This record gives sequence, C-alpha cells and structure tokens, in this order.
Amino acid sequence: MALHRTCGLASSYPSQKQSSLTPSPASSLPRAYELHMTYKFLIVDDSSIIRSSLRSWIEGNPYWEVCGEAENGQIAVEMVEELHPDVVLLDLQMPVMDGLEAARQISRRAPQTAMLMLTLHRSRELLKAALQAGVRDVVSKADPVDDHLSTALQHICA
Repeated sequence: MALHRTCGLASSYPSQKQSSLTPSPASSLPRAYELHMTYKFLIVDDSSIIRSSLRSWIEGNPYWEVCGEAENGQIAVEMVEELHPDVVLLDLQMPVMDGLEAARQISRRAPQTAMLMLTLHRSRELLKAALQAGVRDVVSKADPVDDHLSTALQHICA
C-alpha cells in the first residue's frame, strides 16, 4: 500500500501507485514533498472534451491519478462518497446539479476533500460563493493549464 495523503489530512485509503523516496523531475509538488504521495482526482464537467484534456494533463504527473469522471454535480457527489478522491475539479455550469450545489454537498459529506472550480465565468461574486461552498479556488478555463490551474493544484496538494 502506498503512502496516501489527502490534501491536509493523512488517510488510510489505499492508492494504486507505490510511494518513492527518490525525487522525480516530472513532479510538480514542492521539494518538501519528495516522499512522493499519490493524489486522487475526480474530474467533473459536462464536456467530455474538457474531462479528457484534464485527464491527460493530470496523468502527466506520476504522483497524480484520476480516480473517476462525472458529467454533472449529482453524479459527482455520489462518486465522492464511493471513490474518496483527494481533489475534485468541478465545473460551475452543468445540467442536473451545478458546481456550487455539488460543492456544498461534497463539503458536508466529505469535508476533507479539496475542491477547485473551473469556469468560463470568473467573477468576484462567484469566487465568494465558491469559497463559501467549500471550494479552495476558482480557475478560468480560458487560462493556460500551466498557469493558474497548475499553481492552484500545487497549493492544494502542498
């Protein structure tokens, strides 16, 4: 069983990847975390193209893995309870249940799960509502992945 770290909290959930004591140049975690811990991500977006792109980008980091995908907030809430991800990447606008309501429910049911909201509609009002719902940060889908999203995930997983 690999050492598995839930952002901010230790967890006994098994991870499928083995931990390593050797640093990897591909790791984007801070140097202090070179006892490589695997982080599990749930990707939630109604666009299969966005989910696929995020999956490819996440899987480029050997210490991050995608444990599931959901196309709406209702499915995401169910999957969080089943899969116990460390991080949920959550779209704002989706059918059935939007990202804000999903974040509220995930915060109540799995408060140890970190959430990051992705949207094309970034505003101060949205940031305030997202933070109140338990989201750690809001990232614009228009930003290059290696900019705000990468930085936000490094902070969440630090």
